[in-house]
Amino acid sequence: MRALVFPAIGAAEMAERATPTPGPGEVLIQVGAAGLCAGDLYIYTGKNPYVSYPRIGCHEIAGKVVAHGAGVASPAIGTRVVVEPFIGCGTCYPCRVGKPNCCVNLSIIGIHRDGGFADFVTAPATHLHAIPDGMTDVHAAFAEPVAIGVQGCNRGQVTAADHVLVLGAGPIGLAVAEVARERGAKVLVTDLNAARLQIAADLGLETLPAGPDLETRVRAMTGGDGMPVVMEATGAVPAIEQAAQLVAPGGRVVILGLVGRGVPVSLPGLDFTRKEMTILGSRASTGCFPEALRLIADGHIHYLNIATTLPIAAAPGVFAALAANPFAYHKAIFQMDAE
Repeated sequence: MRALVFPAIGAAEMAERATPTPGPGEVLIQVGAAGLCAGDLYIYTGKNPYVSYPRIGCHEIAGKVVAHGAGVASPAIGTRVVVEPFIGCGTCYPCRVGKPNCCVNLSIIGIHRDGGFADFVTAPATHLHAIPDGMTDVHAAFAEPVAIGVQGCNRGQVTAADHVLVLGAGPIGLAVAEVARERGAKVLVTDLNAARLQIAADLGLETLPAGPDLETRVRAMTGGDGMPVVMEATGAVPAIEQAAQLVAPGGRVVILGLVGRGVPVSLPGLDFTRKEMTILGSRASTGCFPEALRLIADGHIHYLNIATTLPIAAAPGVFAALAANPFAYHKAIFQMDAE
C-alpha cells in the first residue's frame, strides 16, 4: 500500500508498505480522507515528545471497513466510519473515571502506532463511529478536530448565557468557536495573524485583533468585567498567561493549546483567590464524536469548507511548506483517491 512515512525528524516520503492485518478486536479501514493536524507537523519537525521513527502519521481519519480481526462482527464490512484515535488502557485511574483521553498508558493512532496517511489503517472496532449518509469523507475527517471543540466547550460548560473569547483562529480555535456559537453563546475570536482572523470573520464570527492592548479593549467591551469564558487554542505561553488576565472574576479559562514538555507558564497567584476563576485543561476528546458528526451533518461547522484538499502524493511537499511557513495552509486534507 502507499503510505506517507516520517522516517526521521525533518523527513517525509511516500513509500510502499505492507497492508496491515487487523488484530483481535480490530478492523482494517480503507482510508478515504486524512486530515493534517499540528500534531503531524510536530512529528515532522521533531517537536512531538511521544513519537518514535519511522512512523505513519495522521489521527484524523475517515474511510470504510474492509476486514475484521478476530472477535469482531461490527461495524459491517463496507460501513463508512471515522476513527476515534485515543486508545485508553481501561484500567488506570483516568480510564476508570471516564477520562480515557488522559490514560496513563495512552496509545494514539498516528503517534504511538501507525496512522491514516496510508491506503489502509487498523483501529479498534470500539473506536469507530459511522459516517452519516450524504457526508463526504473529506468532511467526515473533520470529526476529530470538531470533537476537540466539543470537549473544550463541555469542559468550559459553555451555554447560550455565555460570552466566550477564543484565543487563536487556527483550526482548533475555529472548531471551538463554531461549537460555542451553535450552543447559542456570544463568541469573539482573536489572533495575532490577520489572515487567520479574516478567515474567522469570513465564517461570520466576530473578531478582535490581538495585541498588547487586548485586555483594555476586552474590559471596555464588557463594562470592566472581562470575559466569562476564555478558550485558549494557541499553545503560546503568552496567550495562556494572558487568558488569566482576560477572564472575568468567577469565570472559566479552558486551555486547549499545547506547550512543550517542561515549559513553564506563569499565572498571577493572587488572582486564583481574588477572581475565584476556574482554570481547566482540555485534552483531545472523550464521548464527543457523535455530537461532532451531528454538528457537521447539520451544517453548523463551516470552517471545513475552507480546507485545502490534496492528493496524498503531495504530502511531502505540504509538510516542507508548513515547516518553512506554518501559515502556508490553514487546514490540509489528503484525499486518497485524488490524483
